Amino acid sequence: MAIFLSESATDTEEFGARFAKTLKCGSVVVLKGEMGAGKTVFCKGVARGLGVADEVLSPTYAYMNDYDGKLFHFDCYRLKNGAQAEQLGLTDYFYADGVCLVEWAENIAEVLPEKVITVVIEKTGDEKRRIIYE
Repeated sequence: MAIFLSESATDTEEFGARFAKTLKCGSVVVLKGEMGAGKTVFCKGVARGLGVADEVLSPTYAYMNDYDGKLFHFDCYRLKNGAQAEQLGLTDYFYADGVCLVEWAENIAEVLPEKVITVVIEKTGDEKRRIIYE
């Protein structure tokens, strides 16, 4: 485990871009943190680090946004269980060639791949965050 201390949203996004360089095709990253912790900001950085030019938005109502097959950004907040994720076809992306970033993964824990990378983002102030990662 390692820790990055972010002083701002810009720091969090920059860290995400650097973190992206450690990921491989097929990586599944579970993002933990309360609402407003900065999960989507981190995802914007990862997207940039992977070469995604599109604007990254929270997929709350879409469940998953696909960015050129390079990045799949999930928001499982409204899912009750893994069976729902399977019915929606979301679990297929875990075995595709892109990187998966999964917010609220605890709601679908039973269908996540055995090996995932966990990133925890904790608020430590208005703009400050503690990012704990593997």
